[in-house]
Amino acid sequence: MIEWVSLRPGTRPVPQPVATPLVWATAFGGALILVALHNMLLGTDRPGLALAALSALAALLGLCARFTAAPGTAVLCWLMLNGFAVPPAGTLTWAGDRDAFWLSCLCAAALVGTALARILDARAAYRRIAATATAPATDPEDGTADRTADGRT
Repeated sequence: MIEWVSLRPGTRPVPQPVATPLVWATAFGGALILVALHNMLLGTDRPGLALAALSALAALLGLCARFTAAPGTAVLCWLMLNGFAVPPAGTLTWAGDRDAFWLSCLCAAALVGTALARILDARAAYRRIAATATAPATDPEDGTADRTADGRT
């Protein structure tokens, strides 16, 4: 497997995403806690609210994850939703259209969160790089700005 390594020391213009197993562990634990809270506060007769909460969790986890983590995040959230937020609790079922819709909502939320994070990271990196490229370099000996061949700073 090829691993890309930065050759320059210092800060990276784009932050490194969190490792996929850590994202999946957080999705499992977070989904379990959200479904437990949902069942205690609202009961198992309103799975739409549980789907909304788990979609928000998937989108939040997508903000710090790679694109490859999105399907696993969606499946883990769906397992908690299907297994514990819908009667009979503790039994996994497949209800065709309903579960396909739930999986697609959860996967879309994770992908939207990841895409949003990549766009925001790219914009921030562009601003950092553009700011350093336009800033005049100063001479460390006399503190004056370096001049170009035509006399501009």
